[in-house]
Amino acid sequence: IRIAKDKKTFSEEMKNPIMASVFGTFSMAIMLISVYLKPILGSFSIVIWYIGIILHILLIIYFTKTFVLKLDFNKVFASYYIIYVGIVVGSLTSPAFDKKGLGMGLFYFGFIMMLIFLAIINYRYINFKEVPEPASPLFIITSAPASLCLAGYIQAANPPKKAMVLFLLILSQALFFYSLAKFISYIKLPFYPSYAAFTFPFVITAIGIKMACGFLTKVGMNVNLLMIVAKIELYFATIVCLYVLVKFIINFIKE
Repeated sequence: IRIAKDKKTFSEEMKNPIMASVFGTFSMAIMLISVYLKPILGSFSIVIWYIGIILHILLIIYFTKTFVLKLDFNKVFASYYIIYVGIVVGSLTSPAFDKKGLGMGLFYFGFIMMLIFLAIINYRYINFKEVPEPASPLFIITSAPASLCLAGYIQAANPPKKAMVLFLLILSQALFFYSLAKFISYIKLPFYPSYAAFTFPFVITAIGIKMACGFLTKVGMNVNLLMIVAKIELYFATIVCLYVLVKFIINFIKE
């Protein structure tokens, strides 16, 4: 509704790499909500799912043409993962529509893009250290891509390969703790809307490790210690989401 009422402002915002990349969460949300609408809308819900996927593909094309083909490392942020790996939400939701084949295609695209942008984004943060303070929290999105790929792979693969699950699990946990170290300093910053970056990356990390525990248990591995870690990460993600919610509410009241 907001976009329809103010197309001019939205058009201007889409010229900003941060705003354009974060907009990818909109199409991701469409893919997710289509699953929850399935009991209500029946077979029509798959149309909504396809709309989410198509919109995300269009965003990838637009973002690549506008920002990546004319790459300026000073304008590269961890939010780029949303565009290029976010489409793996299609893998995560594909079983609901019996489209695991398509889900695996989306997974492999997101997986390859994750590896490419891990190099690009980390190169940016290591060699171009100047980041506007309001954009600093976006770095926490680094915790998300491997975990999303992990969850999407377990859902779409038939059957998942143990080696791939272990690789993605180790990578996702390494990126989680890397992000966690940064989170400790970013949480001290004044409130910015980019605080939203503290939410879904930690949530998908908790979901990814929980799903991995379920799979590894089925293939005969002892994951008791891993389950403890999964519960801690779940509680941590919940607390952080509630904290960010409170900060947003306080900000809205002040405004």
